[in-house]
Amino acid sequence: MSVNRSGYYKWLARKGKPNRYEQDRAILTQLLMEQHKKHKTKGYHYLANLIRNETGWVFSDNLAHKCCKYAGIRSKTNRGRKYAGREHIKFPNIINGHWNVTKPLEVVVSDMTCIKHKGIKWEWTYLLDVFNNEIIASSITRKAGSSLPYYHCLDVLIEKTREQTYPVTLHTDQGSVYSSSGFYQAHKNYTNIKRSMSRVGTPTDNPIIESLNGWIKEEMRKDFNLRNVENLPLFIENYVHYFNNERLSYKLNYKTPVQYRIEQGFE
Repeated sequence: MSVNRSGYYKWLARKGKPNRYEQDRAILTQLLMEQHKKHKTKGYHYLANLIRNETGWVFSDNLAHKCCKYAGIRSKTNRGRKYAGREHIKFPNIINGHWNVTKPLEVVVSDMTCIKHKGIKWEWTYLLDVFNNEIIASSITRKAGSSLPYYHCLDVLIEKTREQTYPVTLHTDQGSVYSSSGFYQAHKNYTNIKRSMSRVGTPTDNPIIESLNGWIKEEMRKDFNLRNVENLPLFIENYVHYFNNERLSYKLNYKTPVQYRIEQGFE
């Protein structure tokens, strides 16, 4: 059968036992399953990088994909629809799909998203730096329609960019607070902020934060057991710290936002 003697006896001794490649695949599959239990919204790329960071193990994404497929591991997410609409008269969409930035606080996006928790509808407003997907301001309230979180986040942005030598573009949707004269007056004399707005009913004009809204809330529910959280404001504060300092980002080559910013030479 053209099989050498030593090879035959190795096979005979190993018969019925997995070889080292099969053993490694079984271990990796188990690790992926354990990470998937904690991060149900993540795909195999993310899970693989978590394992690499924790163990130092070197393996390909292709192997991780095969293990996930074998174990039936799939991210649990929903997909949305696309819309179209008109631009704002005073603040047109000056971003217009050009999201390439080279430094922090060059383009900042903002949005409000609702979180239903224990029968209460909370409104969470936050600002996201497009450079490294870092949440730079956050505020939550249980008072429906309150504008205070928006102004709090605006105050944080003004303070962070007060000594900045280049302008920051603040891109938002056309929500009632963002479009209000009061919000405009709050930064009217601060010329370092340029305003940009999505078209009416067009979340694809602000894809970075619109897509994150869904991912973040699914992550909170499925990975952090949001249902059993008692103090939601404290939970949001801790989650923002996790998001900036521990959560790996595909866009940043699986680095955290703070890690990426520092590695790019910005403290």
